[in-house]
Parts: sequence; structure tokens; C-alpha cells
Amino acid sequence: MRRKTAAPPSPLPQRQGVDPVRVRLPFCDGWATVGEYLVARLSGAGPGVVAEMLGSGLVVGADGNPVAAHTPYSPGRYLWFHRDLPPEVPVPFPLDVVHRDDHLVVVDKPHFLATTPRGSHVTETVLARLRRELGIPGLGAAHRLDRLTAGLVLLVVRPEERGTYQTLFSERRVRKEYEAIAPYDPSLAVPRTVRSRILKERGVPAAREIDGEPNAETLVELVERRADLGRYRLTPHTGQTHQLRVHMSALGVPILGDPLYPVVTGPVPDGDFRRPLQLLARRLEFTDPVTGVEHRLRSGRTLRAWESYEDWAAP
Repeated sequence: MRRKTAAPPSPLPQRQGVDPVRVRLPFCDGWATVGEYLVARLSGAGPGVVAEMLGSGLVVGADGNPVAAHTPYSPGRYLWFHRDLPPEVPVPFPLDVVHRDDHLVVVDKPHFLATTPRGSHVTETVLARLRRELGIPGLGAAHRLDRLTAGLVLLVVRPEERGTYQTLFSERRVRKEYEAIAPYDPSLAVPRTVRSRILKERGVPAAREIDGEPNAETLVELVERRADLGRYRLTPHTGQTHQLRVHMSALGVPILGDPLYPVVTGPVPDGDFRRPLQLLARRLEFTDPVTGVEHRLRSGRTLRAWESYEDWAAP
């Protein structure tokens, strides 16, 4: 068994709060040069793109020196480069810091802002923006919220402590509470605990419930009613992808503004901020595993459909 070794530090700085891409050459045969491997590995980049990067000295080794296309293939070697970042539509809402100390930053995320760089959302993410705004290049996310969900996100200041805080979430030692606006159904008996098995397949936008042992559990409570709308408190006891959205839809009261449940209507176009998903990560409570401090944090945001449904639903 090959022993894992820690990757060397990146010789390239961040750009716009985004880390360079790191590639490690695999321990296998098949390529004579670095250029051959990268052309095969990055085939989706387009014709000639990888050759241009190598020719321009944009791919570097651990010493920071450019690596040429004809460089002999060396298994286990690390390479770095910056991806080309196309312009992104700015998300015109602030990130409100609700807690900051030497170990943690907790922010109140707006709708439409992804937590971490992924796909077409790279610079317009919580992580990249906070690295720029707070000047903390080592900042890392301890967990994620869906791009369309607003509310509290916990980030870690020191990279060496990130795993410790991530374990809080993986071991379910963080008490989370969400708020959602959805239709009111007088026949729906609440409070109730919903348990089901949720499957999220890669490349498929929506998750689905399937037969089998439950892997998702949510306590659903009705906090308040206004005509045909209800304000619900959702307390997840597990963390499956889209769990709250799936469970509310299964109960017949899908969350307002959801483009996936109960029917996939297509992604919300970038720049369309009119009707955000009415789901908010309202509370986070946990014991800090590093300092021992008890944290009880609350989002200050409101859900617009509850404050003014006409304003939220306006075209």
C-alpha cells in the first residue's frame, strides 16, 4: 500500500479569493510527458488550451517554475495552475458576519450565493468573497448550504483546524434549525417527524425518495399561519442533499420558490433574483471543539414571502 504524503504548499497565490488548481500525476504508465497527461486529463478545456497554458508558463511545479509540455512524466509530481475565470453575474446582497474570533467566522448568507467555488459559480461564492473582504486567504468552509438557501454558514480561519470543525457536522453535534414558507394544508398533521431514504444521483438535479432503510429525518412544525401560507420550523437530524426540500414536497407543501420540487422547472438563471427559495438556515448551536465555548447563533434575515407575498411573487 502506498503511503499518503502531504501535498507541498501551493507556489501560486490565490486569485480573487480562489485557490489554484492542484494536479498530482498518478502512479501509472501511459504518458511519456507532462503535456500528454494534461491534454488527456483536461480534455474538456477545448482544443489547444492546455498546450497554450504550458507554452505560456502557466503550469508550475512545487518550486514555482514553469513546467514545459515536453517535461518527462514523473508519477506523484504535483502541478499547479489557475483556471480561466469567466465573468460572473454579481450577487448584489451583502454577507453579514454574525460571529468572528481567532478560529471561526460565521456569516448570514443571502439567497443565490453558493458557499464554495463549484461549476460556474467560483468568484461569486461565500468563500471567495470572504477571503477577499476579510483578508483571510486560508479561510475554509466547515459545511455548505445550497446556493438558493439563505442563512448561517460556518467557516474556519485556520486550515489545520478545519477537519475538527467539519467533524462537528459529520457527527451531528451541531443543532440546526431552518425556517421555510410553504402552503398551509389544514389536513396535514403537524408537528411530525418525517423519515425516508433519499437518493441523490450525480448529474441528476433533484433527489428522490426510494424504498429502504431511512437515511433522512426531519422534524416539521407549523409556527404560524397566514391565510393559505404557513411558516414552518424544520429541524433536520440528518444532512442528506436537499433533505428539507424533499420532505416538504413529499408532505404536499413544497417550499415556495423551489425550482426542483415537486417538479423540475429548470435552474434559476444567473441574475434573476426575483423569487428566492423561501428556506432559511435560522439557527446554529454547538460547543466549540477548540475553545469549549457554547455558540448559539441566529440569522437576522427574513423570508420575503412571509413579509409580503405580493412583493415576493411580483413578476
